Amino acid sequence: MTGGSLGLRTGSYGSLQQLQLIQNGFSHNLPTPGLTRKSSKLLLSSSREKERVLPFVCRFLGRKRVTMLLLVVLALLVFVFNSFTVNKESSNVIITQHSENVIPYRKDRSSSSITFAGMEDKHDIKIPSTENTVKGNVKHRTLIPSPSHPLIQPSTVVRDHCENFAFPPPPPPTDRKRYGPRPCPVCYLPVEHAIASMPSFSSESSVLRNLTYVYDENPIRIESHRGSEFGGFPTLKQRNDSYDIKESMMVHCGFVKGSKPGHQSGFDVDEADLMELEMFHDIIVASAVFGNYDIIQQPKNISEFSRKNVPFYMFIDEETEAYMKNSSVLGNSKRVGLWRIIVVRNVPYSDARRNGKIPKLLLHRLFPNVRYSLWIDGKLQLVVDPYQILERFLWRQNANFAISRHYRRYDVFEEAEANKAAGKYDNSTINEQIDFYIKEGLQPYSVAKFPITSDVPEGCVIIKEHIPITNLFTCNWFNEVDRFTSRDQLSFSTVRDKIMGKVNWSINMFLDCERRNFVIQAYHRELLEHMPPPRLPRAIIRLPLPLPQSTKSVKTPTGKKISLKRGRVDKKRHRKVGGSRDSKSF
Repeated sequence: MTGGSLGLRTGSYGSLQQLQLIQNGFSHNLPTPGLTRKSSKLLLSSSREKERVLPFVCRFLGRKRVTMLLLVVLALLVFVFNSFTVNKESSNVIITQHSENVIPYRKDRSSSSITFAGMEDKHDIKIPSTENTVKGNVKHRTLIPSPSHPLIQPSTVVRDHCENFAFPPPPPPTDRKRYGPRPCPVCYLPVEHAIASMPSFSSESSVLRNLTYVYDENPIRIESHRGSEFGGFPTLKQRNDSYDIKESMMVHCGFVKGSKPGHQSGFDVDEADLMELEMFHDIIVASAVFGNYDIIQQPKNISEFSRKNVPFYMFIDEETEAYMKNSSVLGNSKRVGLWRIIVVRNVPYSDARRNGKIPKLLLHRLFPNVRYSLWIDGKLQLVVDPYQILERFLWRQNANFAISRHYRRYDVFEEAEANKAAGKYDNSTINEQIDFYIKEGLQPYSVAKFPITSDVPEGCVIIKEHIPITNLFTCNWFNEVDRFTSRDQLSFSTVRDKIMGKVNWSINMFLDCERRNFVIQAYHRELLEHMPPPRLPRAIIRLPLPLPQSTKSVKTPTGKKISLKRGRVDKKRHRKVGGSRDSKSF
């Protein structure tokens, strides 16, 4: 082998750039690398050493063991290489995911400015604080600008997150004794994307721009109909005028007495609580327990951001307060888990169900400086973050009011009959309310009302943006509950259809199985107290395993029976038999 050939081989293991330059004829401009060659003696000695070592290793360990050792080393090398490749790809994916821009679903509104700092590790969210100034009755809010993070680029990742989502087929029933509706899958955005999808500006209120409320220190009953002093006894003419939608309106909406809701108006709260209710919040979650009727359920799966920025308010009456204090559930902190307890005094109704309708339908009166509210009944447990719920049922749908439809009934007449059959309310009062609506033109539900899919809601959850048109809807809905029965499902469609007939406005009535996805329904306290205690699981007694016996089997000679009497041992049965034709091993 010549020196030139050795030099060419050595050069072939140099850099690729040098090899290309040599092939292109520019080798004279490059510095010639020093070519070294081992002497023949060294080569011979190394080859002889290898020839001596390998047979020694094979002789000492054996050829099979050497082969297995080589295979183990090769497998380790492949495993290390694959793990390195997977880690490299996963790191690239994480960087790509968190460098995408968050695009809200609403094309006509800008989303909140949110900087995702350290998203690779902690998913920390930093939102600039808003400055609020109050001038008279108008509250000015500093709006948050659009996102401007240097690493965020426009993309449709968030918009396409749930585009291909479809309901899977229902699973087979696992428990035949359990009847009733089931929750169905719902596609929620991740919490940080849901927060970024919150609009900075309020929705446009159709026609109605300014809504004020009736104030009367001495309300008088003029007509012979039901009603309350708390509601102000609105006349039928005032009721009809409340559906004549104008740019500025004044309507009855409870709290007709007192300087402001909660202060000498009926449904009174402490001064410290009033200051709490008047604070500005983007989102609140509210519920109520009156008459010690329910057990407070603690929310689950709430993000740290929502725990710090979304207050949870629970309204209770004095009866519920006394029970909670006696059972050491409520202390001086006015908190039970995530819930901030608001004690209501001087409740206007003797019926706890009617008192519960006040915070349910009139949250905008109690919280005048809140943008969005999520109401859940006291028997429900929230198991999804509020931002994800609002994004799914309001912001993504371009809606400002959402409520689930009834899981079985969609006709008001069927709902009325079901209420009478279940004894939910006095039958004559239900008949009076339905007859009144029939005179106004109430018809059974039909496909002619499409895209309206139901006239009966499952009213235990209300998702609402506080704007004038939605506030008018809940005011008129409360007036119907105050005038007739407390069964708000009976009056829902009448109020909705009257307003929808005047302005371009609609309600997002989503499936009840979707509602059951983010709330879990518990039993009322009265039912829980009368339920029998759960049966204790039966103790399983595990007998000790039998001692291991010989694998040989002994055939019983014909004509002889083995004694099965207790306390006697047949010695012949345990006799060892060897070399006999009757003893054969399996």
